[in-house]
Amino acid sequence: MNNEKKIKVAVNGGIDFGSKLTANQLRILAKYMEDGQELELTTFQQLYIDIPDSKKDEIITDFESVGLQCYPVGNFVKSLRTCNFCKGAEEEGMPVAIELNKRIAGKPVPFTLKPAYTGCPVGCGEPLVNDIGVMKINGNQYNLYIGGKTKGEDAEAGSLFKENLNPEELYTTVEEIIRVYGEKGKKREPFHKFLKRFGKEELIENISQV
Repeated sequence: MNNEKKIKVAVNGGIDFGSKLTANQLRILAKYMEDGQELELTTFQQLYIDIPDSKKDEIITDFESVGLQCYPVGNFVKSLRTCNFCKGAEEEGMPVAIELNKRIAGKPVPFTLKPAYTGCPVGCGEPLVNDIGVMKINGNQYNLYIGGKTKGEDAEAGSLFKENLNPEELYTTVEEIIRVYGEKGKKREPFHKFLKRFGKEELIENISQV
């Protein structure tokens, strides 16, 4: 087993009230770890684990059987970073966050793209400092921010792209932004650099109308 080719897989417990793992999930992860092997905890609410490439499908099926969500590692859309939904699943829009994550997580892009979601203006999911950020506002409406940068001396907040979107408008708009980035972005070009080069107005012109 030590000589087998390994691949890195990102896992988490899915979108729920905070970033949590159950005892069963921890046991399944440990089942596929060798003595001395470590799990890497990322800032994006994921764990990285190395597994044998030859057993990838079998292991991922095992992970998913206990509710672990699995994602590719590399130049893909990350799983949605979320808040803790402290006021409740419906009030803070957990079903919308789950659906958005299902639609975009794992899509190939020029460079790792980090989306974030928060269920109220307090912003615990940090939507304004990630590549794409969603904030639930009045009723079942959402504001969409793009172009945040979390690291470096030039770190900055994203800017409002569209406001008062209903869930379907939100899904479509985010999917379109990712599509355009995938088609027009340069290899290994971070989203915030793409946005500055390509331009917000050009992005608006290139996405389908919603």
